[in-house]
Amino acid sequence: MDAVNNPTVDEETPLGNDGVDEHQHYIHRAPWLRAFVLGANDGLVSVAALMLGVGGGSESLSTMRLAGVASWIAGALSMAVGEYISVSSQRDTEVADIEKERQAQSKGPSAQAKELQELTDIYIKRGLDPDLARKVAEQLTEKDVIRAHARDELGIDIDELANPLQAAGVSALAFTAGAMIPLLGGAFLTNARIRLVVVAVLSLVGLASFGIVGALLGGSKPLVGMLRVVIGGCIAMAITYGAGRLLGSNTEMM
Repeated sequence: MDAVNNPTVDEETPLGNDGVDEHQHYIHRAPWLRAFVLGANDGLVSVAALMLGVGGGSESLSTMRLAGVASWIAGALSMAVGEYISVSSQRDTEVADIEKERQAQSKGPSAQAKELQELTDIYIKRGLDPDLARKVAEQLTEKDVIRAHARDELGIDIDELANPLQAAGVSALAFTAGAMIPLLGGAFLTNARIRLVVVAVLSLVGLASFGIVGALLGGSKPLVGMLRVVIGGCIAMAITYGAGRLLGSNTEMM
């Protein structure tokens, strides 16, 4: 049957092997996408802004290079430590909540019945009729009561608990990836004016690229994602450069 005779099938809609429509979701990318985009943009903007600020107040290549390297190392370590602490706190909370569920189940039949009713009420609120909700709650309780309560009551996937080391590593690597764009672009150019222009242009290209890639991976509009990142980065770099020019001029007058 063609598309005219079968209006429920779109010729441009990809179908799986079983003929069922397939569509892609993006929510599973949220944790690492957030860490990568945040780290890369932070690395690029932090290092580029500092290099432009120092370059605006001094024509010394060694000073600008030192500022860029120091900003990269300090920023990457700061991102890693901050992410590790944040995600560790999240994991501690998840583990503590799961342990509370285990303790509740160990208090005897009365407490277990109460927990079963809580699970049933959750499924009723999600649209199941009371009898079906009760059957679902009972079956999931028999299979793995802790996992069921963790997922449906607490919103925690026991198999996907927060990983502090992974988050710290991703943040540090992402920061480094962004930092290398202005650092390598301006660390070896002897002409001060050309150095500033190259750092600024490469930073804008990098910001636009990160914005577009982040939007595409997240399923949003590329233009919106790009403009959001570029405008914010430009404001940060412009303000820092202006501060460097102002402070550099005042230093020369003293």
